[in-house]
Amino acid sequence: MKLVKLTITLLLFAVTGCKHQAKNSDRLIAKAINAGIESMIVMHENFASKYVDKRNIEVFLPKGYAETTTEKYKVLYMHDGQNVFNPKTSYTNVDWGVDEVIDSLMKSKTIKNTIVVAIWNNGKKRFPEYMPKAPATLSETPEARKSLFAYSGSDALYSDKYLKFLVEELRPFIEKNYNISTRQEDTSIMGSSMGGLISLYAICKYPEVFGAAGCISTHWPVPILGEAYIKTLPESLPDPETHKIYFDFGTEALDAQYEPYQNQVDEIMKAKGYTEGVNWVTKKFEGASHDEKSWKARVHIPLEFLLKR
Repeated sequence: MKLVKLTITLLLFAVTGCKHQAKNSDRLIAKAINAGIESMIVMHENFASKYVDKRNIEVFLPKGYAETTTEKYKVLYMHDGQNVFNPKTSYTNVDWGVDEVIDSLMKSKTIKNTIVVAIWNNGKKRFPEYMPKAPATLSETPEARKSLFAYSGSDALYSDKYLKFLVEELRPFIEKNYNISTRQEDTSIMGSSMGGLISLYAICKYPEVFGAAGCISTHWPVPILGEAYIKTLPESLPDPETHKIYFDFGTEALDAQYEPYQNQVDEIMKAKGYTEGVNWVTKKFEGASHDEKSWKARVHIPLEFLLKR
C-alpha cells in the first residue's frame, strides 16, 4: 500500500539566485511538514536550466523528515525520475517504489536518514544526456557521430551539460531548500540502464561531490562508445578509499548482453583497489529482465549498500 503523500507543485522560473523562488519553496514545504504529513513528495515542475531543457524534479521526504535536526539527511539523486515513485508516470506503469523502501529501511535503522531527488528524463534526449562523453574526442569523430545518430537519433552527446545542470544548478537548490548534508560521503547517485552509465560517469567526473554510485543493469553495449568508455575507467574511477560503487545485471532481455562487459569492469575495479563486498558490489540476478518490475524487486539491495548506517 502506498504511504500517505503530498505533492506540492512549484513552477520555477529560474534555478538559482531568485530569493522569491526560494522563499516560496521554503514556505510551502514548511507548511506541509507542519501539517503532520508522514511522508511526502514535493514536485518542482519545469525546473529551468542554462545547460539543458527544463524538466520536472520530484523530492521524496521520508516519514519524520524535519527541517532542522542534529544529523543532516543524506541525499540520493536518481535518474529517470518519472519511474521512481509513481506508476501513473512510469514508462511501464510500474514504479520502483523507492519511497516505500526508503521509509521501511529507515524504520528498521538499516540506512541513515535520506531524501531522494528524482530527476525526470527528457524523452528523446535521454540517450545523449545519459551517454558518457568519454573519451570526448571519440564522440566527435564522423564515424561515432554517424553511429550515434543511427542508434539514438542524435549526433551529439549532452552528458557533460546534464551533469553540470545537476551539480551546479540542481544541487545548490536542493541544499538551500532541504535539510541535507553537503558532504561527499552523504551524497549518492543511482540509475538503471543508461541511468547506470551516467551515474558511474557522475562519480568519476565529480568525485568531490558524489561518494557513492548505484549502477543498475548498466547498458554497456553501446556501439563504438560503450567499449571506449570502459577503457577510460582505469584512469577515471574515483579513489576507493573514499568512494563506493554498486553494479548489477539480470539474465533476460537486454540484461542478457551485459555479463561479459561487467566482467571487464570488475577486473578494472579490482586493479583500481576496490574490494568487493566493502566499497564495491557486483550482483547477478538470474531470471531478472530489463524493466522496472525487475528493478523494483531488488532496489532495496543497492539502497542498503549505498545508504547503510
